[in-house]
Amino acid sequence: QVQLAESGGGLVQAGGSLRLSCVASGIIVRFNTMGWYRQAPGKQRESVATISSRGITMYADSVKGRFTISRDNDKNTVYLQMNNLKPEDTAVYYCNAGGRTSNYWGQGTQVTVSS
Repeated sequence: QVQLAESGGGLVQAGGSLRLSCVASGIIVRFNTMGWYRQAPGKQRESVATISSRGITMYADSVKGRFTISRDNDKNTVYLQMNNLKPEDTAVYYCNAGGRTSNYWGQGTQVTVSS
């Protein structure tokens, strides 16, 4: 059974930083494409950052230069370091394994950025 457990969300002022963590069980992160997605109220879920099994990373244009996705193979954990946060980054952030069409999603963690 695959489980993805996110943590690290919270309330932060604009310009601040947060690091999200996604601890995976039932799946080995280094063998899969892992990603972070987000969904703001009234908007569709969008891809924020992904890391492939080869370690290739991709980012949404809106977060390039501010967010960094990484993984710790020993801890089977994926991270999203978010710097210089903006109010428009406010959303529920979800960890994903296997891509947008997979069934493997975490429960989500709320990130709120105040102006």
